[in-house]
Amino acid sequence: MEVNQQARCRKLAKSSSFYSTVYSEIEEVGWEHLVRVGGDLNFLIFRVLDSKGRVHVLEIELDKAYPKVPPMVSADVPYIFNLEWSMNSRLKNLVQQFEEHLEKLQGFWSTLEEIDRSLQIVDSKQASRAIVSRQIQVGNDCFMLLSININDPRSLPECRFMGSGNVVNSLRKTWKRNVDRWVRDNAFLENLECLLNIQLPRPADEEKNNHLDECGICYAQYLPIGDEHGPKTGNATDYTCENNSCSKAFHSMCLVDWLRSITTTRQSFNVLFGNCPYCSEPIAVKINATKN
Repeated sequence: MEVNQQARCRKLAKSSSFYSTVYSEIEEVGWEHLVRVGGDLNFLIFRVLDSKGRVHVLEIELDKAYPKVPPMVSADVPYIFNLEWSMNSRLKNLVQQFEEHLEKLQGFWSTLEEIDRSLQIVDSKQASRAIVSRQIQVGNDCFMLLSININDPRSLPECRFMGSGNVVNSLRKTWKRNVDRWVRDNAFLENLECLLNIQLPRPADEEKNNHLDECGICYAQYLPIGDEHGPKTGNATDYTCENNSCSKAFHSMCLVDWLRSITTTRQSFNVLFGNCPYCSEPIAVKINATKN
């Protein structure tokens, strides 16, 4: 959160009880977690980390009658939790409930990441944590649409085949005949290939896509203009996850700050070793890359 934004919020807090309430509750959550704020403090975006270090965006819309009227919430999740709210509730209670909701989805996201990492996904750049399905290349101009059970992600998924009639009919018959072969503790790729008796295409080694150029941590393409960023001020994203099914872009400065906030991060000389916030791919970032 930019210092001038915080100063603006502090100034607004002196003008009405609504602004004062929101300002104090943002402080309770922590300004370091606030990504963006609407001009009249009725719209807030927080960055929240789950237990696996994944970054999530929590968008909150506040009515002028807040806290009498509960906030409206949206996030990168397959379904929104039922918000428990009372007149005594505060933004920190909302964030805590969101964090609890994220923990319930860890197995689901781990399964999605396994699929994205091991199989060739159609429109992989559009895949998100909020979508329960993945469309997978099978070959011979055929595809399979897998729908993952959110509450039991290791179970046999729902499957729909699309493509050439004869090939699709054969795949359907093979799937139905072999459903008993699904073993929930086996790797997703292993289960699918066992059921279908074929080898599925692996992720294509495509060149990294430049359209994903917003930083996955600060959600801006360019660093703010200011002395605190030194020579990097105003720079575009300069680090990209090497996982082809992720390819998320970051500012190296933002990535270094984020890695330093994770207890599992290791440092060797001037290099930080950790995992991508989005796909958990191992990453290594030079600390002095933020000072060049």
